[in-house]
Amino acid sequence: MMSDRYDASWGQLIDPLFETPKLKALSTFVQAERQGHTVFPPRELVFQAFRLTPLQNLKVVILGQDPYHNDGQAHGLSFSVPEGIAIPPSLRNIYAELSTDIPGFQVPNHGNLTKWATQGVLLLNATLTVRAHAAGSHQKKGWEYFTDEIIKGISDRTEHVVFMLWGSYAQKKSVLIDQDKHLVLTSVHPSPLSVYRGFYGSAPFSKANAYLRAHGKPEIDWQV
Repeated sequence: MMSDRYDASWGQLIDPLFETPKLKALSTFVQAERQGHTVFPPRELVFQAFRLTPLQNLKVVILGQDPYHNDGQAHGLSFSVPEGIAIPPSLRNIYAELSTDIPGFQVPNHGNLTKWATQGVLLLNATLTVRAHAAGSHQKKGWEYFTDEIIKGISDRTEHVVFMLWGSYAQKKSVLIDQDKHLVLTSVHPSPLSVYRGFYGSAPFSKANAYLRAHGKPEIDWQV
């Protein structure tokens, strides 16, 4: 967990966190897990979201919960998988919503959302590591403290960022966000279990672009 793994713009926010007892304990835990087990994503990709999306470019935050825990899926961006990996069900549902929300959106044949990240979409999971094939195995070890502090820091240090909080877990983070300065969009999670209860038709992507446009920021090109 070294600062060369994220863009320098995040340093003032992230560096002090790793001096805290909670994050020192987390670092020890993750290192021990890697010695005894396969852990996703690979060490060099844990902070990929913060490498691809500098703080000064930040426009949108999409919050997930855990990295994918099957082989080859997790690469440090929430909801995203590398090209050549099957598109996960939640991302298929996100694409389905995009195809009705954004005129001309074409559903791609891959699940790599790097193009969003480089435009200023922080694809953040609340937990940044997971033991292979063991969903939730790194929850409540310190990552949630880290990502809560990141969300609060973004809220404090920036203006007019769109936060997309999907599902009850993500929606609980709304208390960390100053909604006088930022836009918070909430809905059910895009997973197959809940997508028909309000994700479809929620139009988060066009709403985000309308908000960015109204505040003089470039819109996101959602096509990947």
